[in-house]
Amino acid sequence: MKALMPRLFTVMILSLCSVSSLAEPIVTPLKTYVQSPVQSNSLTTELRSAFAMKDDSVELFATGTISSVWAHSESFSMDYYQNQVVTGAQWQITSKFKAELKYQYNYAGNNRLDSFVYGFHDFFGIGQNGRDEVEDDQFSISVPKYGVDIQDFENETLSSALHSYLEYQLFANEHNAVSLGASLYFNKVNSGHFKREAFEQGLQANYSFNYGKHAIFSTLGVTFHDDAVINELPYKENTFAFAIGYGYAITPSHHIVTSYHNYEGTIDDSDDFSESSHEYVLGYRYLLEKAAFEFSVIENAINMDNSTDIAFTFGVRYTL
Repeated sequence: MKALMPRLFTVMILSLCSVSSLAEPIVTPLKTYVQSPVQSNSLTTELRSAFAMKDDSVELFATGTISSVWAHSESFSMDYYQNQVVTGAQWQITSKFKAELKYQYNYAGNNRLDSFVYGFHDFFGIGQNGRDEVEDDQFSISVPKYGVDIQDFENETLSSALHSYLEYQLFANEHNAVSLGASLYFNKVNSGHFKREAFEQGLQANYSFNYGKHAIFSTLGVTFHDDAVINELPYKENTFAFAIGYGYAITPSHHIVTSYHNYEGTIDDSDDFSESSHEYVLGYRYLLEKAAFEFSVIENAINMDNSTDIAFTFGVRYTL
């Protein structure tokens, strides 16, 4: 009996450690949306976790993003500020099905990011790509090849869209999960230079890995597009997107999350907008009981002539 006691004590300690490890929060992707000018005003698949939420749980969320768009080449020029507000909810319908419904509003408003962008690029040794050679605070889109010349559209609506998403979990164990998801998107802008009505669909596959304080998540998706964001531009009927991210729980309340996103160009010609845009995201999450607060930075890279210079997102999430 005495010989058995140390063994029982060891088993109890290991069991408690195992339960503690399993109880640690799973790090999930940040709540962000693509910021490349064309993709951000249409449907684009998002980086998501394939793991289920707690049974019957509901998460409410809201995010706000400010970005500075500078896309410039020999054949086109875009120089303006974009602001984005998203609010919605996701919930675990059953052990296998998860759903999300959200509203997204994008508008052109002067968020005065120019001086910050200059300083940020100088600090990290990133070239200004000609932005320091033009006046600040412009709202201009010019594509002479297609007769596009949109000027002074400050305070206009860029998109006003309702998103719905349904996900089915194909497989899950302690460390791995695979799921399939489908999105529906309806965008209607009633007036202004960007007046349009679009109905788009998306499909995606998600794989996530979780081990202790570490998490990896990835998504491969395709979007089936409707009319172009700017009617004069030739628009691809479908585009692909890929994203992969890593999260680390410094403590149960403090998470660091980073990700890379590759979005196929949506314009169907041989210029820069037909090439993929590449976005890197670095963010921090603070968890406080049922609430989570997120701050992230989105930076354009590789192809500097077809995406947003920089964007900042602040988000709040609350689990009921």
